Amino acid sequence: MTSHPPLRKQAQAFLEAYYAETGRPGLSDRLAAVEAEIAATATYTHSCEEVEHGARMAWRNSNRCIGRLFWKSLAVVDRRDVSTAEDVHRAMVDHLAMATQGGRIRPTLTVFPALRPDGSVPVRIWNKHLIRYAFHQLPDGKGIGDLAQSEFTNICRRMGWQGEGTPFDILPLLVSMEGAPPRLFELPQESVLEVPISHPEYPWLAEMRLKWHAVPLISDMVLEIGGIRYPAAPFNGWYMVTEVGSRNLGDESRYNLLPVLAERMGLDRDAPSVLWKDRAMVVLNEAVRHSYDKAGVMLTDHHEASEQFMRFMRNEEAAGRPVTADWAWIVPPMSASALTVFHQKFDDAVVSPNFFYADDAWRKPATASRCPFHQTA
Repeated sequence: MTSHPPLRKQAQAFLEAYYAETGRPGLSDRLAAVEAEIAATATYTHSCEEVEHGARMAWRNSNRCIGRLFWKSLAVVDRRDVSTAEDVHRAMVDHLAMATQGGRIRPTLTVFPALRPDGSVPVRIWNKHLIRYAFHQLPDGKGIGDLAQSEFTNICRRMGWQGEGTPFDILPLLVSMEGAPPRLFELPQESVLEVPISHPEYPWLAEMRLKWHAVPLISDMVLEIGGIRYPAAPFNGWYMVTEVGSRNLGDESRYNLLPVLAERMGLDRDAPSVLWKDRAMVVLNEAVRHSYDKAGVMLTDHHEASEQFMRFMRNEEAAGRPVTADWAWIVPPMSASALTVFHQKFDDAVVSPNFFYADDAWRKPATASRCPFHQTA
C-alpha cells in the first residue's frame, strides 16, 4: 500500500490487527483492495464485519470507560445506508428497543455513514445523549430539570419544542443531514424505560417523584476505525450506580439534590463535622441501587465495576495488549480509596480504533479531537 500515506497506514494497522484477532484469512488480498480503493477515491469502505469488530476494539480502547470487560458483547447495527433524518429517527427508536430489552440492558452501537473525503458530514445527531431531561427556567429566576441541558433545551425551544414544564421532560432528538439545519423528532414515550426512585428506609424519597432512565446512550461522539471516521455512532452500555446518584442527580451542575436530601434527613448543613454531603450521597446512591433492582433494570455499582475493570486488565495483559486508561475517569466518584482501581497507575495513551469527542453540533462541524471516548454519566 503506497498512496495517501496517513490513511493508508491507519487502514493497514487496523486491518492487520483485525485479521490477527479474528483469525480470518486473506489479509494480503484485502490490503491490496483497500489500497486500490484509497488510490481511486481517497477513502475506503469497511465491511460489516470490520465495522463490528472495529467498534468493539474502540470500546476496548476507551480510556475513560470502566466497563470495558464486556467489549466483546457489543451488538453493532450497521445503518450506513440511511439517507433521511426520518431514517435516523427510526434507527434510534429501534436502537432503544434492542438495547433496553425490558431492563436487561444490552450494549449496542448503531453506525451511520462515514465522514466524506471532502470533510462533509452525512449524518449528525445534535444530542450529546439520546435521552436527557430538559431544564426549564422559571420566572423567579430559578429553574427545574437538568441544569446541564440548559443550552440544548433553549435550542430545542427555538425550534418550537416546549415540553410540559416538569423536572423530567425528555428532550427531543435533533438530526441534521449533509450540513442541513437540524430536524426535531420526539422520542416515543414507550421507547424510553424510566425508573422511579425510592428508598427502603426513607419513604419520603418516593414522594419526591424522582426518576432516571434505564439506558445511557451517548450520541454525539466520533467513532474512528482505521482512519475512517463515523460522526454518528450512538452507543450505550448500562449505568453504574454513582453515574445516576452521585453525578446526574447529585452534582451541583445537574439536579443538585444533596442539599434537599440532607434537609429531609434532618442533617445540619452548617456543621462540617456532620459530613452531610457524604451521608446524603450514600442515601441517594442506595436509592438508585434499590430502585433499579426493584424495577428489574440492569446497572452495576462502583465496587462491582472496579473488580470488573481489574478482570479486564488481566484479560488484556494475557492477550498481550497493554491497558490504557485515564485514572481520573476510571476511579468512581464515591468510596474511591476503597476500590482496587484507585491504587492502580495507568498509561493514558490514545490507541486506535477509538471514540472521540466532537465539537458541539451547533457550533462547528463534527471533528475528532484528542479526547478519548467515555460512557459519561
